[in-house]
Amino acid sequence: MTVTISSDALDLIDKSAAASPDREICGLLLGEGDHITAAMPCANVAAEPWHRFEIDPAALIAAHRAARSGGPAVVGHYHSHPTGLAEPSPRDAADAVPDGSIWLIAGGNGVTAWRAVVAGRRHGRFDPLDLACVDGTAAPQGPYSSKDFA
Repeated sequence: MTVTISSDALDLIDKSAAASPDREICGLLLGEGDHITAAMPCANVAAEPWHRFEIDPAALIAAHRAARSGGPAVVGHYHSHPTGLAEPSPRDAADAVPDGSIWLIAGGNGVTAWRAVVAGRRHGRFDPLDLACVDGTAAPQGPYSSKDFA
């Protein structure tokens, strides 16, 4: 399955991750279904932001309220692994709700896409997704894609 993303949203995630080499960045993915139209940066309020992320609950609530008022839906979220690969960690799997949401992870090998599901192929929680920009080009995922970690 392929998830599409606007090149502006992907560029924002890439640049934000590169600018934060010592703490995880995070944010919300907005759009419809498997189409990401925007990335909304959020504060990482985790107690240990250098190896964990927690999206600011106020930002999450505000995004859901905006969606109920006609704004774009929250289809997932993104975060970075500043010192690791762009793949879900066991901690990510433990924290993930198997609700079908999209997870984008930025790391040393690019950006990869995942879906949080019951009994996923990665850590029992995630299935890999292909990621493509809306113009049809493959997203710059580095030398790996999510499927390399399946």
